[in-house]
Amino acid sequence: MARQVRKIVRIDEEKCNGCGLCVPSCEEGAIQIIDGKARLVEDRLCDGLGNCLGECPQDAITIEEREAEEFDEEAVTEHLGTAAVVAGAQPSQLRNWPVQLTLVPPHAPWLDGADLLISADCVPYALGGFHGELLAGKRVITACPKLDDVQPYLAKLVEIFRRTDIRRVTVARMEVPCCAGLVALVGQALEASGRSTPFEELVISIEGRQLVSVGA
Repeated sequence: MARQVRKIVRIDEEKCNGCGLCVPSCEEGAIQIIDGKARLVEDRLCDGLGNCLGECPQDAITIEEREAEEFDEEAVTEHLGTAAVVAGAQPSQLRNWPVQLTLVPPHAPWLDGADLLISADCVPYALGGFHGELLAGKRVITACPKLDDVQPYLAKLVEIFRRTDIRRVTVARMEVPCCAGLVALVGQALEASGRSTPFEELVISIEGRQLVSVGA
């Protein structure tokens, strides 16, 4: 592959904290988290346009001009195809990182204008078609109302709803009674934030079936 001086992503490993927010924004799959740091996998996979720049809260990503392999669209197609095969027959629909509520920054740019899925931790394990049926087109946050301390969760959700313009919220929970606490938590947070965001509840059986859909 020919080398040329061109624009390409540079990641400052000293600034990078490994949060992974840049990974979903790179449609070419050129960035991965390796050994706790974001790294450019191959020069030829990076188009140099810098869609990942705005996702980095540490300002660890810049665009530089240096000698590198030229951008190769065929290599990108092969790379993404290999990733899909490794992931299984159904490609991942995950478009944000992190996903756990404790780790999600309230000001995360991917929350603005999002169709947000708030999922109980067990739902992706129970629902075989989670990515295709629930996650496609949405951003996701996960939490467990049974095992986790919900008071910090309530405060975090209130801040998220106040600081971002979320279009719609879908709460996916298991049919077990303890999981209903997640719905109550989101409802309290929306009320406390003063937002009138459309809100839907989905209940999943332990056999992996969607039981009910309740709009609120």
